[in-house]
Amino acid sequence: MSNVLFVCVANSGRSVVAERLFRRLAGDRHAARSAGSAPGPEPHPVVLQALDEVGIDAADHVPHRLDDEDVQWADVVVATCDDACPVIPGKRHVSWHLPDPKGRPLGEVRELLDEIESRVEELVAELDHDAQPKRPVT
Repeated sequence: MSNVLFVCVANSGRSVVAERLFRRLAGDRHAARSAGSAPGPEPHPVVLQALDEVGIDAADHVPHRLDDEDVQWADVVVATCDDACPVIPGKRHVSWHLPDPKGRPLGEVRELLDEIESRVEELVAELDHDAQPKRPVT
């Protein structure tokens, strides 16, 4: 099992979408959390609406400040924006550079959700592959 931490600035949009999609796609094979370097007061309403349309209720999400416990827990840190978190030695670091959904119309947020889902699917497939037992060479 891999622990994946999704990080953005406000922990109100991109990282929330990524965390919730990851949880659905990975099931109990991997774990996910999200955090922000400067958390907002609540998730963006348009993000909650877009997630709700694909059957994910994220209304319970409370933006969380990135802390040492999150970093220690994570095997993989995914920065969903430009500079939300530093590269942490000993951790796999992935940068997605996604646009902020704040203030965007629902149609654009749906497109962003599709983009994030595609990236999450790839990440889950990589983690599943890495978790497979290695066969000895004969």
